[in-house]
Formats: sequence, C-alpha cells, structure tokens
Amino acid sequence: MSIIVNLDVMMAKRKISSGALSEKIGITPANLSILKNQKAKAVRFSTLNDICKALDCQPGDILEYLPDPEEDTSQEG
Repeated sequence: MSIIVNLDVMMAKRKISSGALSEKIGITPANLSILKNQKAKAVRFSTLNDICKALDCQPGDILEYLPDPEEDTSQEG
C-alpha cells in the first residue's frame, strides 16, 4: 500500500497512549489499533479531524504517500 500511517510516531511525540487517545477521540482501542498498524482500508474525515485535534497536528503529520516500488510512473505509452 502506498499510504503510510504514522499515527504511532505522532502519539510518541505527544506522549499519549493508545487507550488515552481512543478515549479522547471516541473510537474503540481495537479500531485505533487497526489504523495504527496499517490494516485500515479507509479513515473517516471526522476521525482524522478528531485525531488531529487531539494530537495538535496536521493530516500530513499522520498520513504519508510513498509510491510502490513496482509502480511504473512513466508517461510513455
């Protein structure tokens, strides 16, 4: 997958536990774990908003795009 979730990095920087964050933003610890461990297929904007508010960060601090190495990015055809 090309989207990397750096939620654990931001949580460490803000010194907040998974339990505390899940309680603060109103999602289950299991769902937060799915997001943190790159298992989520999607994230609601409302959840992303709540995470950014709780961690005082921007969406780009949490989500990162990295092209897959096997992707051909050339425009030749």
